[in-house]
Amino acid sequence: MKKILSLFIVCLNLAVCAQDLPKNVRMMSTGNVIHRFFDTSPISPSGKYLALFRFPYNDHSPEPGDNGEVILVNIKTGNEKVIAKTKGWEFQLGANVQWGASDKELYFNDVDTSTWKGFAVKMNPFTRETIRMASTVFMVSPNGKKLATYNLEKSIFAQVGYGVIIPKEINKKNIGLVDDDGIIITDIATNTSKLVASVKQIYENTKPSIKVENPDNYEYYCFQVKWNPQGTRLLTTIQWTPSGTYNRNRAVITMLPDGSDIRTAISSEQWSKGGHHVNWAADGEHLTMNLNVNDKSGLEIISVKYDGTDLKTIYSPGSGHPSSNPKKSNYIITDAYAGEMPTKAGFAPIRLINLANQTETTIAGADLPEIKNFEFRVDAHPAWDKTGRYVVFNGTYNGTRSVYMADLKKLLKAK
Repeated sequence: MKKILSLFIVCLNLAVCAQDLPKNVRMMSTGNVIHRFFDTSPISPSGKYLALFRFPYNDHSPEPGDNGEVILVNIKTGNEKVIAKTKGWEFQLGANVQWGASDKELYFNDVDTSTWKGFAVKMNPFTRETIRMASTVFMVSPNGKKLATYNLEKSIFAQVGYGVIIPKEINKKNIGLVDDDGIIITDIATNTSKLVASVKQIYENTKPSIKVENPDNYEYYCFQVKWNPQGTRLLTTIQWTPSGTYNRNRAVITMLPDGSDIRTAISSEQWSKGGHHVNWAADGEHLTMNLNVNDKSGLEIISVKYDGTDLKTIYSPGSGHPSSNPKKSNYIITDAYAGEMPTKAGFAPIRLINLANQTETTIAGADLPEIKNFEFRVDAHPAWDKTGRYVVFNGTYNGTRSVYMADLKKLLKAK
């Protein structure tokens, strides 16, 4: 029998999470800070530093041209310093701060206010030397040689919180099957970018088809783009909404890095039953996602091959932001949104799931305030480091956004 009920009793006893942490969990930074997302780790390649983002405020939407801060934290000493200011941020992922191939390569987004164009910055965090990249960054490839992005200026039309902010009056919506927006790859060595798959190309070429009647009556956007752990394939979601409405349709799409072999992994019909937060599994061939696959209340964590085949439930219940351990693929870490798990209001369990045994352990809890405005919500976004030993997640402490780090060495050794 699953240990869920007993574990949630423990979980509730940890409800003062920030003040009464488990011994293997540290608060690494506080004061309106976050780490990026559940698919990249803020821990540097050497394991010595955290790269985080600090918001300038938390009570209104980002204003074009307002600066946030990129923060470097020494994991051993806890010392932190501001290493850059940037105008390229929103409230869910900050400025998409993430590491490249080494500790001397840190990436984040900024905005040129003379042209109101977003761009990625490559920075050596120790010398502060910077290079302006040819496009923005959503995710750096695992080998640190390429950047993948979609149109982060228009990201706000797909879903608020994930891109960069420019003035509303110059930010135009995509009506119909545009061919100047889609998945963009930047080669870091040459600092050149290429639109490898436009919205129109994805619509026309993906198999199985996602075609609809009268596509020119819809707004089309890509939303998020992610490298698999091997750097050999990309996933994105494509979204289409009847113009003037909020009736959003989404499908999960995968492709090779050159934009070829475009496949539909999850159709809009499958997603419409309920689901969220797709990610690559450790093998780079399959994806994980919270999805309703049995028409009952609640979601399951599913696995599906990049081409939509081999779909199966791997654990139930699903919740939050599931990601596979990069070294021990039978382990998944995730959190939960309000209502997804039987916990007290304002508390999100950080769930370590053992797929082999079909059991789970709550390793900690994140104090997350009630969502009164979707844009300003605090998501835990638990993320593995590259060694598969540490998990970093967001929470709050005394009402302000904070970042925590858990050492799971002992738990992962247990059978």
